[in-house]
Amino acid sequence: MSDAIPFLAPRADVLARRARIVADLADLLPPECLVHEARELVPFETDAFVSYRRLPLAVALPRTTAEVAAVMRYCHRYGIPVVPRGAGTSLSGGAIPQEDAVVLGLSKMNSILEIDLPNRVAVVQAGVTNLNISESVSADGFFYAPDPSSQLACTIGGNIGMNSGGAHCLKYGVTTNNLLGVRMVLVDGTVIELGGKALDAAGYDLLGLVCGHEGQLGIVTEATVRLIAKPEGARPVLFGFESSEEAGACVADIIAAGIIPVAIEFMDKPAIEICEAFAHAGYPLDVGALLIVEVEGSEAEMDATLKDIVEIARRHAVKTVRECQSATEAALIWKGRKSAFGATGRIADYICMDGTVPLSQLSHVLKKTTEIVDRYGLRVANVFHAGDGNMHPLILFNANDPEDTARAEAAGNDILKLCVDAGGCLTGEHGVGIEKRDLMRHQYSEADLAQQMAVRAAFDPGWLLNPSKVFPLEGRPAQ
Repeated sequence: MSDAIPFLAPRADVLARRARIVADLADLLPPECLVHEARELVPFETDAFVSYRRLPLAVALPRTTAEVAAVMRYCHRYGIPVVPRGAGTSLSGGAIPQEDAVVLGLSKMNSILEIDLPNRVAVVQAGVTNLNISESVSADGFFYAPDPSSQLACTIGGNIGMNSGGAHCLKYGVTTNNLLGVRMVLVDGTVIELGGKALDAAGYDLLGLVCGHEGQLGIVTEATVRLIAKPEGARPVLFGFESSEEAGACVADIIAAGIIPVAIEFMDKPAIEICEAFAHAGYPLDVGALLIVEVEGSEAEMDATLKDIVEIARRHAVKTVRECQSATEAALIWKGRKSAFGATGRIADYICMDGTVPLSQLSHVLKKTTEIVDRYGLRVANVFHAGDGNMHPLILFNANDPEDTARAEAAGNDILKLCVDAGGCLTGEHGVGIEKRDLMRHQYSEADLAQQMAVRAAFDPGWLLNPSKVFPLEGRPAQ
């Protein structure tokens, strides 16, 4: 376990009352909704950012908004930190607990409450998986647009917490563009409703504030999301280039030309080889970089759009252009891309970065990323959402070697600083969590951070919700 990123010191008074706290939570929840034995707590000690782990005080698994509110009222009354948890797929450490915290997991709140096709919305509990929404309305010709690579497992509550995106965010937007309303429990147990089925809500845009709050403003228990009609047709096309720089420049020129495909996904040579060995998707192995460009619409529309994209690609010395010829082939192409993180985990430990850069800087940042990783004596595989500049370099290392781990974390920090210096930001969809917390000062001034912390404190004056995350530990208001 790495200790490079510190956590807040546990509250001694809370640790001393552990037995009493567990007994009180047992009065609020049925036995199957409370985990407190040490060996049963182990699955909750970390999330997908596995270099760091802490055993929580207890885990509450409520089934209803009322039970969430009861747990929150109790923890607020006695000053007990709470760490919200969805499926635990966070790559930034957003759901890692601490020893004095109650993990509040939403996995039992996994029902789709309403499908309203006339209004094109669905109302779901926070523990519903991302993919389950689309599967529930697919037969009616609809889908839910945000599609993170972890969509088979990740939940809507976690998507809202991190403002998750996915391959198709270029055209359809990320979670905030597809979220219409939430039911949320505040730190003191108060239940509020923000937004609803209407496309716009009266008053301040608190919904926009909540989307991306990383579990620090409240606990989202239900969400109202947009449903979108399926397109007439969709066609992914593979474009192979000699280098990552050429592929990056092609992406910038496609967008600059006013062409908005459904998706533009990028893989460099290491990522191509890793994904092809896993999925056998038919990716070309003789290229230095690959773009998966998907267009949609009628056959005529797709043909016209692809013609324009091919012309741009030729200006960047494209080596391979291959259109998929069947639904099976299209599924394999996307299987390879969406399996990238898991496939990489088969060959090495890795840290996945999440910086976002302007498209005009994509080629420059890709080149510098390779130089940074080389300088630390490590390897990198780049696979990411190129259309919106959301980079996901996977830094490969040996987690059993403390020095290798330290080099990987240092390389990751340098890459994120590079993204900010290039005019981008620290995170596109994974969140800040603990991973990027101490880099916040590289992006924001002290005045900026103070204002953000003041907003957070308006919802949670005692900083009980996910307290070790997002903001640097030094300079916080006294608790």
